[in-house]
Amino acid sequence: MPIKPTIAAVTDRIRARSEGPRRKYLDTMARAAADGPRRAHLTCGNQAHAYAAMGDDKAALTDGPNPNLGIITAYNDMLSAHQPFERYPDLIRAAARAAGGTAQVAGGVPAMCDGVTQGQTGMELSLFSRDVIALAAGVGLSHNVFDAAIYLGVCDKIVPGLVIAAATFGYIPGIFVPAGPMTSGLPNDEKSKVRQQFATGEVGRDKLMEAEMASYHGPGTCTFYGTANTNQMLMEFMGLHLPGASFVNPGTPLREALTTEATKRALAITALGNQYTPVCDILDEKAFVNGLVGLMATGGSTNLVIHLPAMARAAGIILDLEDFSDLSAVTPLMAKVYPNGLADVNHFHAAGGLQFMISNLLEAGLLHENVKTVAGDGLDLYTQEPQIKDGAFQYREGPKHSHNEKILRPCGDPFHASGGLTQLAGNLGRGVIKTSAVAPERHIIEAPARVFHSQDDVKAAFKAGEFTSDTVIVVRYQGPKSNGMPELHGLTPTLAVLQDRGLKVALVTDGRMSGASGKVPSAIHVCPEAADDGPISLLRDGDIVRLDATKGSIDVLDVDLSTRTPAAADLTGNGTGVGRELFEAFRKNVGLAADGAGVVV
Repeated sequence: MPIKPTIAAVTDRIRARSEGPRRKYLDTMARAAADGPRRAHLTCGNQAHAYAAMGDDKAALTDGPNPNLGIITAYNDMLSAHQPFERYPDLIRAAARAAGGTAQVAGGVPAMCDGVTQGQTGMELSLFSRDVIALAAGVGLSHNVFDAAIYLGVCDKIVPGLVIAAATFGYIPGIFVPAGPMTSGLPNDEKSKVRQQFATGEVGRDKLMEAEMASYHGPGTCTFYGTANTNQMLMEFMGLHLPGASFVNPGTPLREALTTEATKRALAITALGNQYTPVCDILDEKAFVNGLVGLMATGGSTNLVIHLPAMARAAGIILDLEDFSDLSAVTPLMAKVYPNGLADVNHFHAAGGLQFMISNLLEAGLLHENVKTVAGDGLDLYTQEPQIKDGAFQYREGPKHSHNEKILRPCGDPFHASGGLTQLAGNLGRGVIKTSAVAPERHIIEAPARVFHSQDDVKAAFKAGEFTSDTVIVVRYQGPKSNGMPELHGLTPTLAVLQDRGLKVALVTDGRMSGASGKVPSAIHVCPEAADDGPISLLRDGDIVRLDATKGSIDVLDVDLSTRTPAAADLTGNGTGVGRELFEAFRKNVGLAADGAGVVV
């Protein structure tokens, strides 16, 4: 099927917009690649230090042109999604050795669990950790002894940070290796119900803890379709995972086999062989458009609206909010996974998962097929699914039909004609709204504003019974310069209760919402942010704010904002405690949310 006109037009627009920085990037990568194998340029002393602890692998490293893999790991025990990575280096080393290569852990990167820090001070370091991860990965790879890299990461900021690093070191190949989702526990909608009951005092903390522990219960990624699982989808749509790698549970034979195969493939695509596939050749404008289409077709996390522009900039590609909005308008919503539906990612995978979606989107002309991937040339490779048959790993043709149309539907009969992500623009600035889980009658909200400077103040007003009529709740000074742009997911139960009481409510903020947020209309990432004296800093209680997702507008009505001065906010407390002192330079130098809120890109 020929590519759809809008897909082609957006791709051409990105290519034209990016021409200068992309050419500079590719020239830089070409010069680095021309130097040949990395470790060939090290002195004997340099190499002796690098191989000192390599045991029986020393000879392979010193005597011949055997490829050496650098492992960048985000392992820790704090993230259930990353706990399985503890034993991956041993598995990768053994697989590399068996295939005639070697592997070393090049370095570790931090990995924050947003579930642990949600609503806590530590969340103010969350977005900035993405750039720290990129920096840490860069330090690990700077030893310059690696012919390819394997990136072990899953969760919210970790994959974007690793992609930024992979693009920066784009002259060597890189494969992303996931750990897979935990098995299904307490259904996400039941967990959400208990959270709302706790917010209204219907149940105590004991019942809330019981529900939370039953939902998050073992190793692997959280099973709702939030940022972590959206990351995994992106890595397949963009060709950085092996086909079918994203949603295989930890601790299974197939999961281990996929890691072994990823190791073998990384060795095969180095410059020492005949299938050299550096990351810079994979991450072009077509790969990012494919990722954006995947984001829309699955109803993925709004956090990627921030991360994808930053990831793209590392590869010399400039994305704009209009690209997201235009692609969303022509991409059908094919999946219903919590918070957009009742199913979790395990159910989604069983229904046909990413292989069905990619096959169907290719047939519809909504994806670029002629791309480079870590698996080879062409996205059609990603319509295959992995299996173990008679003890051997192999690929077979993936599903051509959904096995459960309550969860997964074809392009011709989607849940919604568009992906539900819309750019908002108006006299309050620019932002985005995700409507895939918002009831159509709530796509337009016009109501008086209540203005707050923290989510705790919103919760206090709720507990005091102050919300009794339709309200647009404005939470400002939550942007990256103010306090690192923490997620405001802790407001979700409060807002959902107000909505369930029959009120028309909406959120307007220069901050973020979690990938798990859904059914309350929320204008997020509004920029310029309040700390930059953006229009949101001029709002007052009682101003009539209109959020219109159908037209893509966000405005305050009947007010001349030019006559007002920005509200004063005491941000002195944002710079101390729980490590915030270390990130002052980040807050001072961070870019606009619409550009990816980057510090290093």
